[in-house]
Order: sequence, then structure tokens, then C-alpha cells
Amino acid sequence: MPTLERLRADHADALLAFERENRAYFARSIPDRGDAYFTPAGFAARHAALLAEQDAGICHFHVVLDVEGELIGRVNLIDVADASAELGYRIGEQAAGKGVATAAVAQVCRLAGTAYGLTSLVAVTTLDNLASRAVLERNAFTAVEDITIDGRPGVRYGRSRLGH
Repeated sequence: MPTLERLRADHADALLAFERENRAYFARSIPDRGDAYFTPAGFAARHAALLAEQDAGICHFHVVLDVEGELIGRVNLIDVADASAELGYRIGEQAAGKGVATAAVAQVCRLAGTAYGLTSLVAVTTLDNLASRAVLERNAFTAVEDITIDGRPGVRYGRSRLGH
């Protein structure tokens, strides 16, 4: 089972390596972050900004580690307000299809309801991202609205029972 760790400054090097290694893989299903993100300076600035947002309680960022302690993914709760947040996650290509995303999302849902005091989460994905939709549905998210994501048909999901 994967382990979640709250994002820390010392995750930066492993996180940048993970993002670089999986850049093309992620770009197949979500918009690319742009070249500046992947430079050491650009990544360091973004990492510092994320840690500041986390310290302010605006977001809760997590890395996903495998049994050997290698970083294999991210699971984030962003835009925390009114006891709600948006869930986002990305699992590296080498760990995809092995239940890692499902397990990591389950863990962050429990944290959301217990450690972070949230009562609801939303998540969005494109209709053609069947793997992401399956992860959400396995974790008791229900489709609540058809949307458009970067010009592509998508769906917004919601979940209100957290911490279980």
C-alpha cells in the first residue's frame, strides 16, 4: 500500500525528478505545465509557493511513496474554503494501473475529514480519462455536473462523507 507524506521542502529534488520523468505521460491526459516549471529555478520557486500555501491552510499537498520510499505520485487538496476543497492527483507511469491512485485517494479522503476538518471534496476529469473516473467512483465520488476542461468534455464529481 502506498504511503502519503505531507509535502515538505526536502521533497523538492525527488518531486522534480518525478515530474520530469513523467512529463510526457501526464501531458497525454492533462495540460503540460510548461518548460519553465521543469527548470531548477522555476521548480524551486513553485515548490516554495506551494509550501507557503500549505502553511497558510489554503491547500494540503502530499507525495505518494511506494514501499521502498520512492516518490510515485502526488495527491493534493487545493482551494480549501468553507470546509471543502478540490482533489487532484497524479500517479507516475510506472505505478499506474496498480491501485496506487485508488489507495492514495482513499487515504487523503480520510485525512480530509479527520486531520483537515473538511466535509466535502470535488474533483474534475475529462470523460475520456476512464482510469481517473474509476478511481473517483471507487472512492465514493459521484458525478454531479457535466463540464468542459480545456475544450474537452468532462465531469465534476463530489463526495461529502469524508474520514471513513
